[in-house]
Amino acid sequence: MQTLIIACGALAREVLALIKLNNWQHMELQCLPADLHLRPEKIPDSVEAAVGAARGKYERIFVAYADCGTGGLLAARCEKLGVEMISGPHCYSFFEGNEGFAARGEVTSFYLTDFLARQFEAFVWKPMGLDKHPELRDMYFGNYEKLVYLAQTEDEALTKAAQSAAKRLGLVFERRFTGYGDLRKALDQA
Repeated sequence: MQTLIIACGALAREVLALIKLNNWQHMELQCLPADLHLRPEKIPDSVEAAVGAARGKYERIFVAYADCGTGGLLAARCEKLGVEMISGPHCYSFFEGNEGFAARGEVTSFYLTDFLARQFEAFVWKPMGLDKHPELRDMYFGNYEKLVYLAQTEDEALTKAAQSAAKRLGLVFERRFTGYGDLRKALDQA
């Protein structure tokens, strides 16, 4: 059964790694731009357009996005379109495991994944204007206590990048190795 995975561009490496690791030859990946997270209200329409373009070409379509700030709109749209999506509020949750993440209740933690550790400058620092106005750091991050790096891979360079991000934000650093978490389970079922 040919399956298309429509994923957030921030998950491209992880999805491709899982496809290769598991020899899932029946799966193809199409990524939408990762910067949609800067405007989450655009995610449902973008997913719908991708699903519409893929209909009839695949036996199954799976959406590798969690809610990602859409306030339930993406889940409602996927239900309307008749396609499944990964559960959870965001990728931090499903990488750690939705149940474990919810149980922690860490409202004063800022999260990075491998993607965000690699792309901190482009997806956090510059879009928030901190490159031009570093004085905004305390306004944005003053209520956070720590930066939690949820590592999908064992990569010393990414760990150092995440540590550097924590230092720049003035936050305590914590690293948790999660691997692919619930993403792996969801793709297994897809």
